[in-house]
Amino acid sequence: MTIRFRSLGSGSSGNATVIQARSGTQLVHLLVDCGLGIRELDKRLGKAGMTADGLDAIFITHEHGDHIGCAVQVALRDRIPVWMSAGTWHAIGEPDLGGLLRIACDGIDIDLGAMRVRPFTVPHDAREPLQLTVADGDVRFGVLTDLGHVTAHVLDELAGCGSLLLECNHDEQMLAAGSYPPFLKRRVGGSWGHLANRVAAGAAQSLLARGLKQVVAAHLSEQNNKPELAREALAGALNCAPCDIPVADGPHGHDWLTAQ
Repeated sequence: MTIRFRSLGSGSSGNATVIQARSGTQLVHLLVDCGLGIRELDKRLGKAGMTADGLDAIFITHEHGDHIGCAVQVALRDRIPVWMSAGTWHAIGEPDLGGLLRIACDGIDIDLGAMRVRPFTVPHDAREPLQLTVADGDVRFGVLTDLGHVTAHVLDELAGCGSLLLECNHDEQMLAAGSYPPFLKRRVGGSWGHLANRVAAGAAQSLLARGLKQVVAAHLSEQNNKPELAREALAGALNCAPCDIPVADGPHGHDWLTAQ
């Protein structure tokens, strides 16, 4: 049994991550977020060796445009079930998904055959945001982006994850000195906004004793962060070299990685 994952893009320009689980001859693909145009999604899936009609399900974490993107369009085109919270569905206008809508709830497992998906709530300025873990019975992988602070509930849900796609949105000094207007700085750096490198590193350090082995830095701000700063912060927390920290960016994401 194996879990692999590949970011197709991570950042304000669009977020999408493919998670693949294999059990025997069974292969299941989950797309987490769909924050790209449909042509760009098809292009990036092609580079990953896939097509959209090979997806078994889509999971939308929340309604912001860089996450919802073309989800409704691609789901209807290729008849793919779409999981999201009731709050997210309401926030996007309650579209008719032709019987493909599935409602996800905090702490309620989703059985996709070779993988078990477990959504959990996070503090973010959206209607009912969810992040998730994926397990295949042997390995557990977590996705944690778009939250303003790390709660005890978040850490408990991520316990046992060997690998984690983790938001490192901004460097606090760069955000403070940058060109964003004051209201946007407050929103990004606030407790319902996005994680700073320092806070992400603290979360990773807390999870070391709970099974964490591998972290991919994600959702980096192009204006308020640099890959080397995110790598340095996480490497200090994980006692590894900065070059050991992969970074998922907006234009390219990152290549396939095997969850540990």
